[in-house]
Amino acid sequence: MNVSTNLEKSAFFFPDRPAVSEDGLEISYARLNEQANRVATVLLRLGIKSGDHLGLCAPNSPDWLVFYFGVLKAGAVAVTLSSLLSQDEFRLLASHAKLKFLFTSESRLSSLLDLSGTGGIEKVICSNGDLTLQQILDQGMSSFKAIDRNRTDTAAILYTGGTTGVPKGVMLTHENINTSAHNVAFSERSTEKDRALCFLPFNHVFGQMHIMNATILSAGCLELLPAFDMGRVLEVIDAGLVTKFFAVPTIYARFLTLERLEEIMRNVRYCFSAAASLPTEIVRKWKERTGLNICEGYGLTESASAVTYNHYYRHVVGSIGTTVPGVEVQIRDMSGNIPEQGQQGEICIRGHNIMKGYLDNPEATADTFWRLDLRLKRHEDGWFRSGDLGYFDDEGYLYIVDRLKDLIITGGENVYPREVEEALYTMPQVEECAVIGLPDKEWGERVVAFIVPKQGYTFTPEDVKAFLKTRLSPFKVPKQYETVKELPRSPAGKILKSRIKKGFLEAADRSRKGS
Repeated sequence: MNVSTNLEKSAFFFPDRPAVSEDGLEISYARLNEQANRVATVLLRLGIKSGDHLGLCAPNSPDWLVFYFGVLKAGAVAVTLSSLLSQDEFRLLASHAKLKFLFTSESRLSSLLDLSGTGGIEKVICSNGDLTLQQILDQGMSSFKAIDRNRTDTAAILYTGGTTGVPKGVMLTHENINTSAHNVAFSERSTEKDRALCFLPFNHVFGQMHIMNATILSAGCLELLPAFDMGRVLEVIDAGLVTKFFAVPTIYARFLTLERLEEIMRNVRYCFSAAASLPTEIVRKWKERTGLNICEGYGLTESASAVTYNHYYRHVVGSIGTTVPGVEVQIRDMSGNIPEQGQQGEICIRGHNIMKGYLDNPEATADTFWRLDLRLKRHEDGWFRSGDLGYFDDEGYLYIVDRLKDLIITGGENVYPREVEEALYTMPQVEECAVIGLPDKEWGERVVAFIVPKQGYTFTPEDVKAFLKTRLSPFKVPKQYETVKELPRSPAGKILKSRIKKGFLEAADRSRKGS
């Protein structure tokens, strides 16, 4: 098994169809496969062996895809890193992954000074590097078949966005990626006629697995942008070619402020949101204005994306859907017991999509799995613990309550931030919001709402509090309100609550010291 055979099959059946498009320039499946072959043959000639770690640290581009599939065809492992990493973050992860070669941009060269040479990165592929991609393409062979790998061999390593210490390197196997790619393509009824807009970074599980690998599998076309740019995104969609739109909740909220939204989205048949829970109010408004559902699913880096999917034909607003084929989901309490149907607990997952483990971190790997039998030594026999709270309804649809780590305990009462955020999003003045818990001497934690108002709107804390008191229990109503211009996000667009909390506490501490 080798994930790159999906590219080979699409090139065999649809050689002339576009595989990728950027700025109006298209590359056919035959050409993309040929270029990946050239990369693979040169990598093998340079001594790369099956299982070697090769890094990619660059923005989305056709060249990124060529190198990625070339690495996989050669039997090596693609370690995908964010192009937005700071120099220290990059050096830390590159060293942890023990990269042999690196495909990157020229701006990264200064970060490699103590990582090259003996025991470090041997070759850098970029302009002004040891090799350019064009040189590799000139030297490689156009005909090559992907090296067969065991289904449990690692194909790609993606780093989770850890907030403390070293982020964990999630090892995804060829079987993991293939399982999810097939489930996504099936669930979305993807065909070779689809054009999927992708501005989400390829280093992230959503961009790499859900969008890119599933599109290549189904022989669709990837309409690429190096990053999210509102103007460019609207221009590409308005041109009428895009049929599938993938985004995160914050982007859908911004789109709803557009006057021409219905016209812009006229040729889009499918919308999907991931990376964070989508407020039901946004789903409702989107359906009213465009006639389209915003489909949601559930997945993590450790599950190679797809775990559940909100059914194509029976979409249930507020739910993250039913389990995809070949994947099992259980709800468990903190002791590992299965509660009665409808009760909340931790979402636990088992299936061929679940990661092999964390790179060089057996302790974290073991801690992330429940074992069916405590005497078992192999984590593969257990269930992956997601860290998310959820429940099933009586029709088998899964609902997320919140992240376990985001739970706020105030005055002995449990407050789930998502519930408060859902209520806030029903206010016409609110564009975005995030609810967190801050230390409080009296309550233990106090509920605090950070709100980005819509342009041209104003409100007072008293206005918001009065509104929420009609919708929430008193202990759930935030005791503090902060109006902000924007909320910090990850490269994938997820609101970073840990950064909000840290920044607020640091600012409060500076203010106390200054006074």
